[in-house]
Amino acid sequence: MTDKIRAEQNSYQKPLRIGVVFGGRSSEHEVSLASASNVIDALKRAGYQVSPIGIAPSGRWLIGGDPMKLLSDNAGSSVTTYRGENSPTTIDAQAHGNFNQLDLDAGLDPHAEGRGENWSLLPSTKHASQLADIDLIFPVLHGPYGEDGTIQGLLEMANLPYVGCGVASSALAMDKVLAKQLFAAAGLTQVKYVVVMRNRYRADPEESCRVVEEALRYPLFVKPANLGSSVGVTKARNRDELHTAITIAAQYDRKILVEEAVPSCREIEVSVLGNDEPVASIPGEIIPGHEFYDYAAKYLDDSSQLLIPAQLSAEQVTRVQEMAVAAFHAIDGTGLARIDFLMDNQSGIFYLNEINTMPGFTRISMYPKLWEASGISYPELVDRLVQLALARYEDHQQNSTSH
Repeated sequence: MTDKIRAEQNSYQKPLRIGVVFGGRSSEHEVSLASASNVIDALKRAGYQVSPIGIAPSGRWLIGGDPMKLLSDNAGSSVTTYRGENSPTTIDAQAHGNFNQLDLDAGLDPHAEGRGENWSLLPSTKHASQLADIDLIFPVLHGPYGEDGTIQGLLEMANLPYVGCGVASSALAMDKVLAKQLFAAAGLTQVKYVVVMRNRYRADPEESCRVVEEALRYPLFVKPANLGSSVGVTKARNRDELHTAITIAAQYDRKILVEEAVPSCREIEVSVLGNDEPVASIPGEIIPGHEFYDYAAKYLDDSSQLLIPAQLSAEQVTRVQEMAVAAFHAIDGTGLARIDFLMDNQSGIFYLNEINTMPGFTRISMYPKLWEASGISYPELVDRLVQLALARYEDHQQNSTSH
């Protein structure tokens, strides 16, 4: 396992300066803060210099000062905004539209013309220098505008190496429907599903439910196609609950995925690490503290159990690891991903549920825990991810950009 990963390392020498980007315009904003805090600590322990870069829910980038503290404080009913690194001012968030038109950047030039809503977006000389010194970006962003190829495209345009999957693989993995089509082409077993479009449902809710019921049997799981962390996911046992579930999911995406539940279900997860020759961790199993592994069970309480390793036979371990690597190859993944499976405990069949290209890195997250149980500590894991990112960048630089 370790030899394959080391073979994909590169010639860069530490100490490198790594920009850790966190927060973002997503309902998973708070999860990103928790993940990034751990990643920053691990990178420092691994010997890297770290420049924290926050993104507010409005989309404003925070450079310099303490973006983590700023965004963490903003999670309450008021926001703290900096006019300078050491002079925070508390402002009512509701009165100002949740950060909009506020000077949130510690790095903004205080001498720029047109203060207030027309503040210059150019960082001061000091913070521009900080950005120029960054060798690599570690985007610890979950969900839309971070895990879906958007920031990856920005970094590609800037010719900056970054941790994780590229533009196409990130976008494909984020869209559960497109990912399912790729997995089907790769011959990977999945549950039966139906796609419901938000506008079509709103135009004729009963017809949309009828189409679902003709194809699938209750109970059903309903989820937004482009979101993670179980946000907007609901279980439906009848038509009334199906209406409610679709309405909830439609708050987050125009495309809604309705899946048939797996009987006698066990939730198995595998972490994948690598570029061209990825390797799979030992599998883990989640025993949800709630009816299913929802947002609260993942991040807000410790009621769920993580069983590492999962109680599987040697044959089952090999099978699910092979499926995980095959799923990673199907999206042309690089760096990392967590692959989630549903297992029918009676038949022993594994159903590929979804792939997450920037899984949680919180203290109770499965991705780092699986690698720790597989022999790779948290600091070593983030070091491997940095090395893989640089190796991918060096390989990408071989592509000609002129003709």
